[in-house]
Amino acid sequence: MKSDLRERKWRKFLHRVRLFRFVPFIDFVLAAGSLATGNLHENSDFDVIVGVSQGRIFTARFFSVLIFSIPGWRRSKLTHGEAAADKICLSHFVTPRSYKLRPPYNEYWQSLYKSLVPILGEREKISGFFASNDWLDPKRAYDVKNFKSNPFHLNIEGSRFKSLMEGVLHGQAGDYLERWFKSLQIKRIERNLAKNLGYKPRIVYNDDELEFHPDTKRIDEIVKSIRKKQKGS
Repeated sequence: MKSDLRERKWRKFLHRVRLFRFVPFIDFVLAAGSLATGNLHENSDFDVIVGVSQGRIFTARFFSVLIFSIPGWRRSKLTHGEAAADKICLSHFVTPRSYKLRPPYNEYWQSLYKSLVPILGEREKISGFFASNDWLDPKRAYDVKNFKSNPFHLNIEGSRFKSLMEGVLHGQAGDYLERWFKSLQIKRIERNLAKNLGYKPRIVYNDDELEFHPDTKRIDEIVKSIRKKQKGS
């Protein structure tokens, strides 16, 4: 039964995640959360870590939100349970300057980052991401030559729309639009955070990284459970 759920979830995720082909300045996408670790249930959403070009993080997030909202595949922070099931959770965007996860490097993050699954994007950037996270024990490498050994990697190119938008927004016009998107999004982020902050939030929003985990109580519970099992073994 559990294997059937996993297969069904992965099939739906791989179908939906293809929309990132249309998002400008996306370098790679990694499957994270319960999808990567295998701790799935019927209402699980689809967590991703999205690698983006330096200097275009707010532009990439704007188009991600827009494109995944059109078919109703984006998870809203206010949705839970069935309403959140199978939705793409855009909770973590990183640039080359923020590839390395911020501490603490506890058991939860060790388990998660060892389980991350590269889905699409530039293989050299994916390799650089794992190389930057040298706190992993043991360290994890991503072999760009043997990427085909990962059955979940979608060997697809970015769309013409993505290439066109990156060309148009590469210079000063893109710089201006990035600043505008940043201003709009930060106002919205801060307005929403005032209502939704919970236990030990991990919140970052700057030019290098966007991370939105407003409540990490579940993470602490997982860490305690892991440590309890380790003591008992």
